[in-house]
Amino acid sequence: MSDKVHDYHEGNRYFHDKFDTRRLADRSAAVRNSETLEDWATALIEQANMFFIATCDHRGLPTCSYKGGERGFVKVLDKNWLAFPNYEGNGRYLSMGNLKVNSNVGLLFIDFENPIRIRVQGEAEIREDDELLMQYPGAQFIVRVQAKEVFRNCPRYIHRHKFEGISKYVPGQGYTPPIPEWKYLPELNPYLPADDPARGSKVPED
Repeated sequence: MSDKVHDYHEGNRYFHDKFDTRRLADRSAAVRNSETLEDWATALIEQANMFFIATCDHRGLPTCSYKGGERGFVKVLDKNWLAFPNYEGNGRYLSMGNLKVNSNVGLLFIDFENPIRIRVQGEAEIREDDELLMQYPGAQFIVRVQAKEVFRNCPRYIHRHKFEGISKYVPGQGYTPPIPEWKYLPELNPYLPADDPARGSKVPED
């Protein structure tokens, strides 16, 4: 754990002083923040099958996205780095495009069954020829994140949910996911990538 106080700004301090939490905020950061991925963080991250990612675009506007995969699809490479695959989405590349122009990133991992939540803040690198690609069938590229700040959040408002099954659209070894129905919509189908198998097709009959 780091013994330094979080680099709070005047907006944080306004509420610390308004609600008399300055002492608590400084102490919590000193004893609960880490600059590296310690065992307690690795344990949650590597068993996760989803997380939320926050990025900012060229205007400074943030966006938050959900990323899902098989359990363990996020790998902690060492105390400083983690990595995850990017799978095909809706073609807009909002989060990944943001990372091309602003590498700052925030990741939120939540265990809804236990409950626990961890934040990882750092800088991301997109690697289109990463050696990890062979471990992720269907991945387009790998995102590596260098952790700058890692900390646990109070879990008291996490609603409990039970995991029932992985999405059928997650790629896997020897498994080809079905084509999502939105790709057959006439207002979008003609605009799919030229090599997309759904382009020019209609919804298959059952």
